[in-house]
Amino acid sequence: MTASKFDKTKLPSRHVTEGPSRAPHRSYFYAMGLDETEIHQPWVGVATCWNEAAPCNIALNRQAQSVKLGVKAGGGTPREFTTITVTDGIAMGHEGMRSSLASREAIADTVELTMRGHCYDAVVGLAGCDKSLPGMMMAMVRLNVPSVFLYGGSILPGRLDGNDVTVQDVFEAVGKQQAGVMSNVDLETLEKVACPSAGACGGQFTANTMACVSEAIGLALMNSSGAPAPYESRDQHASASGEAVMNLIAKNIRARDVVTRKSLENAARVVACTGGSTNAGLHLPAIAHEAGIEFSLQDVCDIFRDTPYFVDLKPGGNYVAKDLYEVGGVPVVMKELRKAGLIHEDCMTASGKTLGEELDQIEGEADGKVIYPVEKPLSKTGGVVGLMGNLAPEGAIVKVAGMAEDQQVFTGPAHVFECEEDAFAAVKARDYKEGEVIVIRNEGPAGGPGMREMLATTAALSGQGMGKKVALITDGRFSGATRGFCVGHVGPEAAHGGPIALVKDGDMITLNAITGEISVDVSDEEMAKRKSEWVGPKPTIYASGALWKYAQLVGSTRLGAVTHPGGNAEKHQYVDL
Repeated sequence: MTASKFDKTKLPSRHVTEGPSRAPHRSYFYAMGLDETEIHQPWVGVATCWNEAAPCNIALNRQAQSVKLGVKAGGGTPREFTTITVTDGIAMGHEGMRSSLASREAIADTVELTMRGHCYDAVVGLAGCDKSLPGMMMAMVRLNVPSVFLYGGSILPGRLDGNDVTVQDVFEAVGKQQAGVMSNVDLETLEKVACPSAGACGGQFTANTMACVSEAIGLALMNSSGAPAPYESRDQHASASGEAVMNLIAKNIRARDVVTRKSLENAARVVACTGGSTNAGLHLPAIAHEAGIEFSLQDVCDIFRDTPYFVDLKPGGNYVAKDLYEVGGVPVVMKELRKAGLIHEDCMTASGKTLGEELDQIEGEADGKVIYPVEKPLSKTGGVVGLMGNLAPEGAIVKVAGMAEDQQVFTGPAHVFECEEDAFAAVKARDYKEGEVIVIRNEGPAGGPGMREMLATTAALSGQGMGKKVALITDGRFSGATRGFCVGHVGPEAAHGGPIALVKDGDMITLNAITGEISVDVSDEEMAKRKSEWVGPKPTIYASGALWKYAQLVGSTRLGAVTHPGGNAEKHQYVDL
């Protein structure tokens, strides 16, 4: 492909490269070693979330170089830039977790601003950790430029005593150490071997869930998310992604040609059948919002409800991302869904071909160990389900992958905590009883602020052997590594006066993941009385700065906890300016 195939007069980069008035701009480009041919080619932003915060991001810089080679081979001029990440594994269990969800918006905003400011024509986005994946995809859909997403790859599993281990095991080991069933020496041994390489957390936690989404939704090339981060073969996927974006420019295939209602449904199917993270129920509506498509938590959960769960991945199952890759990855999973008539095949993908055309080329079949045949699933309903009732009129979400059917119904008295720290302290001191429903409130997007994940608390419960003996509900979030009856995203959140704000110790709460119920045995009259007496949570310490701003802007959890009006309010398209 040569530069002559591209009509520069219709591309955003013409504003900085073409005509006598742009001579000063071109001076800057010559200063960076570009030649005349490169200046007048299409310009592709290569956006990475590279940093030294955690292993999930550390390999992105190297992979970006291969993307740039692919862009050049396709007749484009790549321009690399970086944005932030907040890595949940590092931010977990302390005040830093408030920054996590807000970082998703900052990632989308900074990629948008960089693309707009420099008039790039297309984007290849590389991401590695939980919020950076949806943040990057949100930016692509918001800008509606030709876009290809590339996951940085998962971490290799650690090995201890002949078994695979992940960071989830380390979080749960903290609970075991606190319970006195694991020594400090054994904990130190585990922490040193659990994460042996670059890459994102290995189980079907949020990063790998959203990596699977990137392929299913069509923004990533088939099987590009599978190879672990240390594998040199990732460079081939990277260079192919660079070439692919040039093909999309030539064909004028934009992000919203790829991300449609149908492709969002495909993505939700893949989350369900792989037992993916509950956080997908937050991120899919947020991606849809950028395109002006209403795709709420309830819509996601409706798909979860009638999708079989047939991919046996941690934390509910036995295998990690590397194992899924070795048996054919997401394409084989989608082939199984296609057999059951659960995939829209006419959706466009990053290759410029439809999903059906791509799947026709996939030779792999279900291995019966990691990927079960769709007609013989692990369970008939999805690994993640939605709940609704008088305790959550706007819905809630729970991950049931790996839970037996008799474990999916729980009734018990409420034990209420006003924040995660209070709950974690109680769990650490064993100041709770078997059979209780632990309620953690004021942790929603606005009330937290930041909608923290509760992995430290849930992992401690599991480590104490109580993961199946109590339930937990919150207006905050749970990590994709959470297991047990843990209900998140309860809406409306406490800060907005939702029923979770009105629950008292001892109120009987019923959770039923089979029928989709979340209710409290309190009359409407009593709840109305409590609401009239409710004074709201006390102000947080976040009275200025980014988290204050986020709390002022953030909307409902059911719509993705987004901070701007979205595609429906647009008055222009960036690419058409």
